[in-house]
Amino acid sequence: MANACSSARADGEQTDRRRRLGATAFSCVFLVWAVSGVQELASANTPVGLKTAQLAVTIAYLLSYPVGTWLSSFERPRLKVWYVALATVLGLATLALDGLDSSALLIYLVALSAMMLTGRAAFVFAGCVTAVAFTASAFVPGGPDWGTLVLMVVLTIGVTSFAKVGGDLKVANQEVARLAVAEERARVARDVHDVLGHSLTTVTLKLGLVRRLLETKPEEVERLIVEVGEAEQLSRQALSEVRATLSGYRSASLSAEVAGARAALASAGITADLPRAVDNVLPAYQESFAYVLREGVTNVLRHSGATSCEVRLGESWLEVRDNGRATVADAGASRADGGGAGLTGLADRLAAIGGRIDAGPVPGGGFLLRASVPEQVPV
Repeated sequence: MANACSSARADGEQTDRRRRLGATAFSCVFLVWAVSGVQELASANTPVGLKTAQLAVTIAYLLSYPVGTWLSSFERPRLKVWYVALATVLGLATLALDGLDSSALLIYLVALSAMMLTGRAAFVFAGCVTAVAFTASAFVPGGPDWGTLVLMVVLTIGVTSFAKVGGDLKVANQEVARLAVAEERARVARDVHDVLGHSLTTVTLKLGLVRRLLETKPEEVERLIVEVGEAEQLSRQALSEVRATLSGYRSASLSAEVAGARAALASAGITADLPRAVDNVLPAYQESFAYVLREGVTNVLRHSGATSCEVRLGESWLEVRDNGRATVADAGASRADGGGAGLTGLADRLAAIGGRIDAGPVPGGGFLLRASVPEQVPV
């Protein structure tokens, strides 16, 4: 799960970084439009002090546009508001120092505000800046600059719409990453339940048998050694499977689960009627059925009080039946306790291959867990 979370986070960060770099590069290209104005300031016959102030403020204002473009993709609303305020001060200072004929430079402030502010605030602010720029151009010889006005209006609408689409895309990507992490967590929880539920139940049964032997027949040392050795082996196997589960590389084997079920039921003193082979089960269903068998046998061991357990297999179905004390109440309580997460997880697994889980008491006593995949109707 940690690997999946890190991978999803890394992919998201890489995508955001590429988007920021692309937008920033485009904004730097857009600055070429202002180069001629800066050259005119540098070559103008004005006092050195005033020229220095003009160049410093104008360049700082112009550079605020690509820097703001880079910052616009970060989730820092307050920072964005303060940055737009700073850019506004620089823009108005540029207008005051360079003269009203530089009002067209406020187009950068319009684009910046459209990217960094959201919704109605972006439209209102950009509209106000456009009005200031158009009013300033009206006092310049030659009358108002209608071309700049149209360009600012189009830019306001276009950049704001683009920013909204980009924001929606980012939210969608974040939701996809969140769902991927949630799915991975569900997978790990389901797999850990499947692994530990069966293994620890069998270990508990074996240790209980060892305790009883020690209490009643301490002389049966060889059998005690065998039982303790098997419990140790199961514990090691469970640890290995948990590690594999967390790494995402574990897969269940139906034949191995049949062998494990036979050993576990024998340790519990439950008569087992199990298939000798699993070749009749379609390969596409064997892994999912292996989890069903593991969960079914675990529930027999933990909850049923059964003395016998029968497992039957078909091409697209599996049944685990016992003769335990199952009732309708048991199916909703004790069996749900063992299968609350287990049966839900099994249902998810079977749904992935188009199958279903049916579980409940059977007439005459006992409990039946059935997994089946409907036959595909030829088209």
